[in-house]
Amino acid sequence: MYPLTAGIIIETKELWQELMPLLEELSVRLLFELSEVPTDWPAFQERLERVRPDVVFLDVTNLREPLEEVVRRIRTTGAAPAVFALHTAAEPQALLTAIRAGVSEYLFPPLGSHLKAALERLAQSREKARENRKQGGKTVAFVSAKGGCGATTLACHVGVELPRLVNGKVLLADLDLQSGMIAFLLKTKSTYSVADAVNNLQRLDASYWRALISNGIPNLEIISAPSSPASKQLSAAQLKQVLAFARTQYDWTVLDLGRNLNASTLSILDLIDELYLVTTEDVPALHQAKQMIQILLDGGYPRANLRLVLNRVPKRMDVTLEELEGMLGVSIYSTIVDDYPALQEAYAEGRLVDESSYLGKSISRLTAKVAGVEPKKKKFSLFG
Repeated sequence: MYPLTAGIIIETKELWQELMPLLEELSVRLLFELSEVPTDWPAFQERLERVRPDVVFLDVTNLREPLEEVVRRIRTTGAAPAVFALHTAAEPQALLTAIRAGVSEYLFPPLGSHLKAALERLAQSREKARENRKQGGKTVAFVSAKGGCGATTLACHVGVELPRLVNGKVLLADLDLQSGMIAFLLKTKSTYSVADAVNNLQRLDASYWRALISNGIPNLEIISAPSSPASKQLSAAQLKQVLAFARTQYDWTVLDLGRNLNASTLSILDLIDELYLVTTEDVPALHQAKQMIQILLDGGYPRANLRLVLNRVPKRMDVTLEELEGMLGVSIYSTIVDDYPALQEAYAEGRLVDESSYLGKSISRLTAKVAGVEPKKKKFSLFG
């Protein structure tokens, strides 16, 4: 059995006396032991983040707090442990409440074989999740050096074109929590967003995920950024957990990170295989790009995985590409021509840039390079 770790929150003496020998017999390593539900939740959640148990055994026999709230607080951490509810009896109402709260198992004496079976199911699930993380699809992200550099535009076009090039399932995720525009640009119909995934981590599985995403373009699914101000304040740890889950569901994940770097961006860097930093040639953008490159490299992000994209390149530049590379300290991975009127016309008509245009060809070359294939001679689809 996959080695499991656990924490217990048990007030009832008879449950504690029966559970402890069984955990020892099943070689479950105990990380903490509490006799009541914590009152200092921030401190306890920090502890969960630190020790990261696979499961928390929660005594619900005489629980004085709403079970759903307790489960939510335990599950919505980076650790995301399973919650096994323990009760002294098989009470139908208690069982129903536990199911609605999102517990993984409801157990009552005699624990014996039921506990062993529940732990074996959890062990299989954890092992499968570990394998999925190892085999998860590729994740690429676009971030602008400053507002207006075009990360969202490139993320949208790359996200739409990728399924045709890689013959796989692609997710386009808007993680620009401040001004996410993907839902507007791609006319998505779903009313849900990444905030719904973050706020329902205890329910997050393939079935629930399908209710959140928007589709309509073959092999492309989209999850939007939250629109209401109250939904934009998301925990970086919880956002990372959502992304870790999403990676297991797709062959490719394309992220729009918006502009500049923030706590959420930095927290998910280890899940991003390639980071595309989009800048223009104007001085403020280049200054910001240089700062961001240094922050990324100082933070341990691999230089080999950092891709610098120079957007809106005019026919004549005041400096050469080689001079820019020397200034920024990294190679320019791709250049995108300046054709702002074509972009505005496309968005006004509710479509992506035509691949036959100079801008379309430029973006198409970038997409093919991202995918590692030769570009296909096919126009972008309209959205709607």
